[in-house]
Amino acid sequence: MRRLLAVAAGVLVAPLAAGVLTAAPASAAPAGGYEELMVPSSMGPIKVQVQYAARGGDAALYLLDGLRARSDRNAWSFETNAMDQFRNDNVTLVMPVGGESSFYSDWYYPSNLNGQEITYKWETFLTQELPQYLAAERGVSPTNNGVIGLSMGGSAALTLAAYHKDQFRFAGSLSGYLNVSAPGMREAIRVAMLDAGRYNVDAMWGPPWNPAWLRNDPFVFAPRLEGTSLYVSAATGFPGPADNPSAPIDYFNTANAIGLETLAMTNSRAFQIKLATLGIPATFNFPVVGTHRWEYWQGELWNARPQILDALNAH
Repeated sequence: MRRLLAVAAGVLVAPLAAGVLTAAPASAAPAGGYEELMVPSSMGPIKVQVQYAARGGDAALYLLDGLRARSDRNAWSFETNAMDQFRNDNVTLVMPVGGESSFYSDWYYPSNLNGQEITYKWETFLTQELPQYLAAERGVSPTNNGVIGLSMGGSAALTLAAYHKDQFRFAGSLSGYLNVSAPGMREAIRVAMLDAGRYNVDAMWGPPWNPAWLRNDPFVFAPRLEGTSLYVSAATGFPGPADNPSAPIDYFNTANAIGLETLAMTNSRAFQIKLATLGIPATFNFPVVGTHRWEYWQGELWNARPQILDALNAH
């Protein structure tokens, strides 16, 4: 009788056990689709726009915004066709929202010039809080990641990859400032951050002689990038097809875009020479035309796409 009861119990339990074993885990990566998350952080909840890998892969590409990052949407999601570019690829796009003038860095304290209430801790968010959340809640790998950004986000992408090699296998800079120690660069960054939200750069990296400036200078930390798949691009600043000014404000903006891109090109060329002296391979692309505009960064993202997919094994 005891044997019969045991067998009967086994028969009854078997279907239940089978159901448990075949059910998808709560943290399985979704296969395709789009979602907007509110991710906990030391800065408070951070909005993150996510387009999941087409076939449920666990690779992720972080897309970083520029100096004037908005608080409602990451500009990659509406200024470019980035989501369409990767919609059929097996890689999740991760687009954090916010971080105006932050350089996606951990600041010392809030800016005292604009009433900022929280201390930026973007490096902590992007390398600890966000990947841990995505791994636990959405099945996205915290180690098979790439990161690419434009302008402010370009230098930040290389910084994150240099100090968090266990997370990022690929890093890309589009029109980034990669030689912060060059004459006049620290002053230029100070002025740019005042213009973009009245942020005080001393709250970020301290005065110009503070070691934090060197820590966040790609030209200085370049040796740390050895072994990382790298893509670096900047144009000459010469106006191209996307530059068609008509009103006075258009001419003003185009002039600014020319100046910013020329500076980015100078920085990126210096960085290219630095990597060459170190024997570190990287893909460099320097278009003969192009200014500091989203249309050109959209094209460069497409150019970098095959390298990104290769580095993350996300085809």
